[in-house]
Amino acid sequence: MKKMKQKNGRIARKIASNEDRTPVYQFYPATTAGDTTGHLPIDPQTGQPLAPMAQPGYYPGFSTLSQQAFWDEATRKVVLNRVHNVPPIRFFTPEQLPFMMAVCDRLLPQDDRDNAHKIPVVNYIDQRLYENKLNGYQYADMPPDREAIIMGLQGIEEIAQHMYDQSFIQLGHWEQESILRTIHQNQPPAGHAIWKQMPPTHFWALIMQDVVQAYYAHPYAWDEISFGGPAYPRGYTRLSDGKPEPWEVEEERYDWEAPPTSLSDHYEPIGGPHEHARHAIGQGGTH
Repeated sequence: MKKMKQKNGRIARKIASNEDRTPVYQFYPATTAGDTTGHLPIDPQTGQPLAPMAQPGYYPGFSTLSQQAFWDEATRKVVLNRVHNVPPIRFFTPEQLPFMMAVCDRLLPQDDRDNAHKIPVVNYIDQRLYENKLNGYQYADMPPDREAIIMGLQGIEEIAQHMYDQSFIQLGHWEQESILRTIHQNQPPAGHAIWKQMPPTHFWALIMQDVVQAYYAHPYAWDEISFGGPAYPRGYTRLSDGKPEPWEVEEERYDWEAPPTSLSDHYEPIGGPHEHARHAIGQGGTH
């Protein structure tokens, strides 16, 4: 497993070990808030960053929207609205908005997408909170979602000031990810008054569910994973043997590595390596 550490303002990534098991590190400049290349996925063959794409993923040319003629009118309107009628920001204040965007950009990076095809995750989270729509559950030890998100942002900022003496949005991607990792690991080093009011792991589950739901409800994300979109009224015809539908495209995999200045290329369960794996809400015991 590749490891990361900081040294003299640079990021060190473990790439091998000597015969005596001494780790060998390759050093990269630490990212800054204005960095435009150090956070891109890497082509392992050339070692060069992969340019942002209109359609990342393994299904080039696949378009869910090309199938809209097969949907009923109500379904088509709902899906097209997600592309053409992005909800305005009404919940987050002008001060909170760039902070929330920076957090979401690290929780589910879209650096591999070009600007025209980035999914407006924050807008859809904002809409849910503005309309005060619930996810159908609430942890007993958590405040209401609106309060929890704002309190969580405040807690993240306190951790940033504690660890780096700077605001979260002024930091580079590696530093931002290291801050968020302390919440994922249930070990935030600051903001204790906030985390006493809500467990870090429950805040993590809340904000990650919001980010993932907003991202994968969008047709651009469907193209990325070759999801055929609404099955009604046409339905699917090839339900066995893994055969593709006539409108699907062949999978074309390519090799890539996480950015050298990223902490996101290895898995640990929420709460840290010694915690039991936690299922997403509503998915315990499913396959």
